[in-house]
Amino acid sequence: MKMTIDILILGAGWCSTFMIPLCDEKSITYAATSRSGRDTTIKFVFNADSDDPEPYTVLPNARTILITFPIDKKGASERLVRLYSQSRGEGGDVKPRFIQLGTTNMWGGSRLTRGQNAQGADAAVQSGWYDRRSPYAPTPRAEEEAALLALSPATPTTVLNLAGLWGGSRSPKNWVAKIAPSKEALRAKGSLHLIHGLDVARCVLAVHSDFAKAQGQRWVLTDGRVYDWWDLASAWGSSPVPTTEESSSNLSSSEDRGPQAMWIRELMDEAGVRALPRNVELLGRALDSREFWTTFGLTPIKARVEV
Repeated sequence: MKMTIDILILGAGWCSTFMIPLCDEKSITYAATSRSGRDTTIKFVFNADSDDPEPYTVLPNARTILITFPIDKKGASERLVRLYSQSRGEGGDVKPRFIQLGTTNMWGGSRLTRGQNAQGADAAVQSGWYDRRSPYAPTPRAEEEAALLALSPATPTTVLNLAGLWGGSRSPKNWVAKIAPSKEALRAKGSLHLIHGLDVARCVLAVHSDFAKAQGQRWVLTDGRVYDWWDLASAWGSSPVPTTEESSSNLSSSEDRGPQAMWIRELMDEAGVRALPRNVELLGRALDSREFWTTFGLTPIKARVEV
């Protein structure tokens, strides 16, 4: 009979670099998979088209299964849940719960169709604010997340839609050169929403500890702030984060920081913006994630982006 662990992480990617240390700290048992079986992970590849339960037999019994990779093929979410359950055999007496990590790209922007729940959609577009109950663009990934949620309550499931991920090897400062290579590209930039990997891990463990609060529901996760790309680009410029060998003094001049700060000053004059950050109403969309933090009695530890 297989031992039952607390959490099975399907896909040991970037998020697992925060999940695993936190599980160790809190004495939560876990296992993680990867496509190659690198390090101490279990070799497992999810085939969205296959109904063969055999590949799942190598996976341990777990109370909570965290799905970190996107699923966008119709019917694949249900298939994963069903095949995992079928492969349990003896020792599968613990009913597993499933957490899917998603993105917040489904809210806001031109992809939101007026025809879908028109009254609610209009209200969301006019206000600029979106929360977990707001209408969203029915992308294949969002549809599969909805299909996973529909398995509750028979199979407890929940979806955590994450804002932009940062922490560890991911520094938002390094994104400026890519998102703002020109003044015109910068002109079009509005809001940015973020959440640190450590806070993602804390949220996952909070759901694991009290799954009934999350069951069958979709949640928005941000650090509670709406950042202004103009504000960040003006402060950071497009120079990369210095390594430990580099002195920050070598990156102090505006020339070294790139042209973004000057572009921002010009754009502010052209748009009549007196100071940064701009008002939320000018940023295009704003995500409200308060309900998750309130429901689980948490506050973000990394509550403001740092370089």
